[in-house]
Amino acid sequence: MKKYLFTLIAGLLLILAACGDSSDSEDATAEASDTSNETTEESSTNDKEEAGEENTEVYFKDNEAKIEDLKIQIKDTKVIDVGEPGNEYGEKPVFAIWYEVTNLSDKELDPTTAWMAMFTAIQDNDPNAVNELGVGMLPDQAHSDTQLATIKENGTVENSIAYELDDLETPVTLVATQGIMGDEIGSQDYEIK
Repeated sequence: MKKYLFTLIAGLLLILAACGDSSDSEDATAEASDTSNETTEESSTNDKEEAGEENTEVYFKDNEAKIEDLKIQIKDTKVIDVGEPGNEYGEKPVFAIWYEVTNLSDKELDPTTAWMAMFTAIQDNDPNAVNELGVGMLPDQAHSDTQLATIKENGTVENSIAYELDDLETPVTLVATQGIMGDEIGSQDYEIK
């Protein structure tokens, strides 16, 4: 089951990576088609602002990460020891994260793929190498039916994820990027509690 889930997630991540940030090519096309009429461009920009479209700002701060296509809000984190509910079958304690994903586009998106495409968890306890944490089992069975659910445009779905910890002292650093292999948009440290 774990191998199947990993294969499924890897495939979904590749699909999400292909979605990428297309705003540069769209902007270039728009500028090329109407470079002589600045009034039209200004009018178009004002229309978009009046329609309430969100800007394309990208960030990860205050437990919220946003890129062009989606927004993730971290709601809660906690350590779950081996044998406790949410880590019944694990061999290591896990750092569990509960979050919500909002789909800001018309692209097909699910909570697990969105998280995996945006975040890497690091526990900086190795003086010689970056210690990326491995994903553990789903910590909250309430999300077993929704973890791969397709999120509608402007819809929000809850999910959870867990990372296997290497020690119970070193904070976990979440590093957010603009999708797989994208530029880093921020990082936050989470104390082990």
